[in-house]
Amino acid sequence: MNANTDLTGAPLPPDDSSSANITGTGRPNTTALFPTGSRRERPGSLALTIGFGLVAVCLAGLFTSPSAAIGGAWCIGMMLVLLFLSAPVAIALSVPSIIGVYAVSGIPATMNILSTAPFSAVSDWSMSVLPMFIFMGMLLTQSGLSGKVYRVADHWFSWLPGGIGIGTTFAGAGLSAVTGSTIGMTYALGRAGIPEMLKAGYDRRMAVGTIMVSGMTGNLIPPSILMVVYAGIASVPVGPALMAGAVPGILLAVCFACFIFAIGVIAPKLVGRGQNAQTATDATDSTDTTRPRTTWRDRLTSLTSVWGFAVILVVLFGGMFSGIFTPTEAGAAAALCSLLLCLWEKRSQTPWRKVADSAMATVAATSAIFFIMIGATMLTSLLAITGLAPILTGLITDLGLSRIGFLLVLIVLYIVMGMFFDTLSMMLLTIPILLPTLETMGVSPLWFGVFVVLLGEFAMVTPPVGIIPYIVHSIAKNPEVNLGATVTLRDIFISLLWFLPVGVIFLILMVAVPGMTEWLPDLISRTSGGMSG
Repeated sequence: MNANTDLTGAPLPPDDSSSANITGTGRPNTTALFPTGSRRERPGSLALTIGFGLVAVCLAGLFTSPSAAIGGAWCIGMMLVLLFLSAPVAIALSVPSIIGVYAVSGIPATMNILSTAPFSAVSDWSMSVLPMFIFMGMLLTQSGLSGKVYRVADHWFSWLPGGIGIGTTFAGAGLSAVTGSTIGMTYALGRAGIPEMLKAGYDRRMAVGTIMVSGMTGNLIPPSILMVVYAGIASVPVGPALMAGAVPGILLAVCFACFIFAIGVIAPKLVGRGQNAQTATDATDSTDTTRPRTTWRDRLTSLTSVWGFAVILVVLFGGMFSGIFTPTEAGAAAALCSLLLCLWEKRSQTPWRKVADSAMATVAATSAIFFIMIGATMLTSLLAITGLAPILTGLITDLGLSRIGFLLVLIVLYIVMGMFFDTLSMMLLTIPILLPTLETMGVSPLWFGVFVVLLGEFAMVTPPVGIIPYIVHSIAKNPEVNLGATVTLRDIFISLLWFLPVGVIFLILMVAVPGMTEWLPDLISRTSGGMSG
């Protein structure tokens, strides 16, 4: 896995691919759960030459540095160079750390970190929930349940002003939470949601904007793979970390839905009301784009198609709330339910083959994450051995920043890093460095995990550096998606200027009311007697 890949390192399917059909027609892609893409190509010969030259400079600086702290700074520089060269994140984190420990403390310390870091990074019992959540997401995707969730959301909200967009927002949050991938969800939901909204007469900018923000909340709502990874790095209990993101994630999805509803009331033409909804905005062809009218019978009937999803939610959240399951046990129980559901839904389509594919993909994704966590543990050891961590903490403290100022600086930092890295890469690179500063700044580690995950999602959406706008633009070039409408990159950026202020206001609210992240973990702790593992 590198800066341009998701959890499984799978590439973004081409625009003419039919593999990501989420509406229930066509053959779903079974090769990868997390499609992804990149805004930049692999480095060319010149870039590689310059990059390896900079690595050589960092090595020379490391072995000639007058102090351990300066040597550690050279190692950080080497990590950044390797990441810019698209080296796998695990390699970019671990190799400079190992070399740095050797340069500063010699062979005994190097052998110690090599023998202890791999085990200590991933051996915590609470980390066993990670492959369970990934396996659950793989199975739900293979079972076809993901597409059914979108159709149910569409049925239930389409009667509201902006209802299709509202349904897309909630479906995106749910699908992103289940799959663990904002990029993968964006591709799949974009292929389904954009044409559906254009058929209803939505302005093309509203259609693409809704898709881009619909997955931003998924990595906060349990089961959140990123929150589990954060818990492992920051050494906070997995249960509270998972629950901490639930309320902010749901509230942010509600905020986006309310915004779309308000647009439907204030400017109905933007959501296909008050005009001929049979033709998409700026459409140039004569294709029939009418949508069938949804009755209440259709809505109630649609719920029967997602009964399995409801069972999984009851097992996952009901088990944790009641105290019957710890988070780890709840993840295993939900994975078992997903396995049975997949076998039932695909009983006539070689179900065991789909389970085997899911298991292999889970092993690949879990291994990638664990290797990266090992690299992050080695980086933490380097910071401790070189004494760089307290120096960085002191530098930040000496700036005289308040808690608010510190968080504002982090917002800018993550938006810039979004030019190059996905959310997981940004977290693993920065959290070991920032954690020692949190106590000094009076920032709760639990709250900080939610804040960092949300910032990473913002960085992937914010123009002109975020990756999501370019993925959606690529999807919208497909004639089957745009229905003859022309969606330019300018349209993409304008749509984000409409939607992102909602997210910015929510970030400010999170900073002002940090208790929203700790309310649910505290409630579950009181009702179930604790949920640490």
